[in-house]
Amino acid sequence: MQSGTMVFSQMNRVIFGKPAAASIVAESERLGAKRVFVLSGQTLNRRTSEVAKVKAALGERFGGVFDHMPAHSPRDAVVACANAAREAGCDLLVTIGGGSVTDGGKAVTICLEHDIRDMDGLEPFRAVVNNGKRDVPNFRAPKVRQVAVPTTLSAGEFNARAGITEPRLRLKQSFMHAAIVPESVILDPAITVHTPEWLWLSSGVRAVDHAVETYLSLDANDYTDGTSLQALRALGKGLARVRDEPGDLDARLQCMIGAWLSMVGIVTGTRLGASHAIGHILGGSAGVAHGHTSCVMLPYVLDYNMSVTGPRQAEIAAAMGEPGMRASDVLDRLIRSLGMPRTLREVKVAKSDLPRLANYCMLDDWTFSNPRKITSPVQIMEILRSAW
Repeated sequence: MQSGTMVFSQMNRVIFGKPAAASIVAESERLGAKRVFVLSGQTLNRRTSEVAKVKAALGERFGGVFDHMPAHSPRDAVVACANAAREAGCDLLVTIGGGSVTDGGKAVTICLEHDIRDMDGLEPFRAVVNNGKRDVPNFRAPKVRQVAVPTTLSAGEFNARAGITEPRLRLKQSFMHAAIVPESVILDPAITVHTPEWLWLSSGVRAVDHAVETYLSLDANDYTDGTSLQALRALGKGLARVRDEPGDLDARLQCMIGAWLSMVGIVTGTRLGASHAIGHILGGSAGVAHGHTSCVMLPYVLDYNMSVTGPRQAEIAAAMGEPGMRASDVLDRLIRSLGMPRTLREVKVAKSDLPRLANYCMLDDWTFSNPRKITSPVQIMEILRSAW
């Protein structure tokens, strides 16, 4: 008999298919915000009119904008944004951008609540993994909440976990609290047309990875099975449609809904596996783009886990429209059709760096919840060598 516990987040609502600027104003009014500070992607702020539209719509509520959040949300950028938001009197944080902007915003709310003004101030708030067990510090919930407007499909806006890189160690670390999940999420496909094609499509593969590893999880159950398979159906169709017609807003929204569905398991406590664990390390420690980590690793991890999850993998292939095919081959074909990289060499990971990366993977708790048990860097090296 299945058993488990589903833990739901403190997100209040998801608004989809409506213009971002008007929705931000409506949320500001609902929450009684007086000074709305925007954390935005730099290109979105400086080369498009999207942030200007938000500023105009907010009027006197607009408190300022910070647009320097590099990939993988480094601590120094998080603190710099928090200091600017604090100076502006921020009582609501709006993030407009990809996963690094979204996760950076979550950590900014921690900094605002606990008066963190330098990188070392974040240290007591990070989760630590020892021997596969995650220790999450208990700290006061942020009062300044976040409204997230995502422009990619990595879907971190639905998660009460922020991946923040310690730049001095070149290591991505986790910060977790139920109240750092955004208060609300606004899914506006129109704002995503500015997202570079490679970033949109690769982050879509990241969402596919969420759904695949949820479906194959040690914690899989009927509830998350349904959302995972539907996510794969939506993403498989939607990504191909956007590739062929980038201006198709219905297809973009289909992808965004698929990405949302892909997070249901993660948000409710489902543990993932080696593709995500390795991906965290490739991002923070080797500078690989977030979506590219899944483009490279997911099919190889599926092959590694085949002896344990073979029958379940067959259902993944069927959901992707290829019944009877090996799931890793289905995903390999999809990823290549989107023009994404498929080896570590293609994303500039040196073979000599693999041992360091394998050792770092033992600091990620999802290494230890991989369906085929992993107990040492030796097994991680087996996967990395196959991907190189």
